[in-house]
Amino acid sequence: MEPLNGPCPRFDAGAEPAGPHLVGRGAAPPQPELSVVIPVYRSEDCLRELIAAIATALAPAGRVYEVVLVNDGSPDRSWDVIAALCQDHPNVVGVDLRRNFGQDNAILTGLRMARGAYVAVMDDDLQHDPRHLPALLKKLEQEEADVVYAHFPVKYQAFWKNLGSWFNGKVAEWVIDKPPGIYLSPYKVLRKEVAELICHYDGPYPYVDGLLFQVTARITQMPVEHRPRFKGRGNFTFWKSLAVWGRLSAGFSVKPLRIVSALGFLFALTGLLLAVWIVCYRLFFPEDFPPNTVGWASLIVATLITSGIQMFFFGIQGEYVGRTYLKVNHKPQSSVRKVLNVPAWGAPVPGRAL
Repeated sequence: MEPLNGPCPRFDAGAEPAGPHLVGRGAAPPQPELSVVIPVYRSEDCLRELIAAIATALAPAGRVYEVVLVNDGSPDRSWDVIAALCQDHPNVVGVDLRRNFGQDNAILTGLRMARGAYVAVMDDDLQHDPRHLPALLKKLEQEEADVVYAHFPVKYQAFWKNLGSWFNGKVAEWVIDKPPGIYLSPYKVLRKEVAELICHYDGPYPYVDGLLFQVTARITQMPVEHRPRFKGRGNFTFWKSLAVWGRLSAGFSVKPLRIVSALGFLFALTGLLLAVWIVCYRLFFPEDFPPNTVGWASLIVATLITSGIQMFFFGIQGEYVGRTYLKVNHKPQSSVRKVLNVPAWGAPVPGRAL
């Protein structure tokens, strides 16, 4: 099958759409004001409580909303729970991906399905408390911002995750010109038009926060509470944190390549100066170079250091080349198997592969 990248087409209610299996519910729910997009992975025990918490937070505020649950190839029973929730709640949209594509890929898939004037993105484990949604949405409206990030003064997560978040934040300040005071939280609210802009990205390695900073500078944040995970264990590992750094550094800037070029020039200049110095020293002080002079150790050390630096530089360049190769070969960003609770009047429908 040929992959279809980019924004999704629309379909007429009476026509049979191509692509993944779509299931509607007859009478369509009201047009939502807010869409809550949630990537799901290994969270079968959290989803029912999560949907109830969102209803408790938004129903008293009078907000008409929908929840888009994107099952990112979860190996547990998460999709079965999503399907049951779609049966019980017309405003819950279930999206099942054919395999695990990664959190940011799943988020972009959900953003393409969202129909609200505002879109919230949050995790599936209730560490992001839904009761803060009305406050985040109000701040977005009052300050005329495009994105409001939730800032956590205290975070219930491992030390290495806090360290990784700090490091990625510092890299983001340099690579995508992130303001120093903004925390790149996975819990955020943004305007629909901004979500549509970043959905034009069709590369296989999206990074949602990087895309947001590319399309808008109207970004703010507000402090909210971070909670312990409702059930189970977290899915974010050290290697996934490293992958986020790779997407950020190699996907949105050529600055790392410029560092490689600058350091390469610096080492070349240093080597040239040292060569000139050694030649001059040999010519003017020949007595310091007896026939039995041994330079094997220093030569090997210099060779190993230089080779290591070269391999590091080749690795950075290879990362760029590899990502370009996969992009040119149209590696799919995601692939949707089934969508539940599609409104009868028509909604964005992903093609065979996003």
